[in-house]
Amino acid sequence: MGTANKVPGVSGGIVAFVAGFYEEFIYSLQKFNRKGLMLLFTGRFTAFFNYVNGRFLSLLFLGMIISYFSVSKALDFLIVQYELYVWSVFFGMIIGSVIYIYKDFKSWNKATIFITFTGICLGLGISFLDPATENDNLLFVFFCGMISITGMTLPGFSGSFILILLGNYVLLLVDAVNALYEVIIALFSGNFHVFSDSYYISMLKILLVFTIGSIVGLVSLSHFLSYVLKHYKNTTLALIMGFISGSLGVVWPWKETIYKTNHEGLVQLDSRGKQIIENFDRFIPEININTFYAICFILLGIGIVLSLEYYGNNQNKEL
Repeated sequence: MGTANKVPGVSGGIVAFVAGFYEEFIYSLQKFNRKGLMLLFTGRFTAFFNYVNGRFLSLLFLGMIISYFSVSKALDFLIVQYELYVWSVFFGMIIGSVIYIYKDFKSWNKATIFITFTGICLGLGISFLDPATENDNLLFVFFCGMISITGMTLPGFSGSFILILLGNYVLLLVDAVNALYEVIIALFSGNFHVFSDSYYISMLKILLVFTIGSIVGLVSLSHFLSYVLKHYKNTTLALIMGFISGSLGVVWPWKETIYKTNHEGLVQLDSRGKQIIENFDRFIPEININTFYAICFILLGIGIVLSLEYYGNNQNKEL
């Protein structure tokens, strides 16, 4: 789930859904209610741990944190060196998610077809929006945290994709995460001068606010989502199917980045010297060896998701 949440256009929630522990995940998050907080603040930590299904959540979040930090460094390298193939895998994973959800959906009628079509239009519309300019205002960062966490609790809805549209994907999921990683490495090597570096202090502050926003969004959204799935399950799933189908345009592998330029034709930089992305120019690829490799990686992405489904089905049979 940590890896999937990192990937633009891919939902961590779909991993939980396919692997068969989605309902337990939502149920466990719901336990962060008044009773759970009372147990916590009165010092009954063991009772609180058992009440919120602490063993399950601890293992889940530990795995997410490990994958999140490792994938952050790997993505930095892979997107620079093998951009076409990375986006091809992402594209294939979303296609696999669409196949998985569509084939198990049995409640087709006029209403769900209309809702699915509406979701496709929304996804397509959002796919072609221009990304906003990066914004490190802490209040906005907190809002980004609440929004980005939707990818964990809502299958098919990519929080990292929304961060791209908000302009803060690189700041929050690459730069800030890598800064924390570098601080940890420096501390283990006995270098405490990082705490006098204004860049690292700024990044750690941003990451802390982003994390708090994510926690607030995670708990609050789980209660809302539980209600929606209970009362409007088919409508919600139809909207999700349409949305992720329409949002395939976001991760279309064959695109060129369009950078923002001034009237002199020079690429504009943000406050940290990074090139400002204005949009993406998507195109139909030529038939060549790179296109063949990209198609192979798309099939690999599809295979990853369907393999997760196969694994989840086997686990459920054993249970």
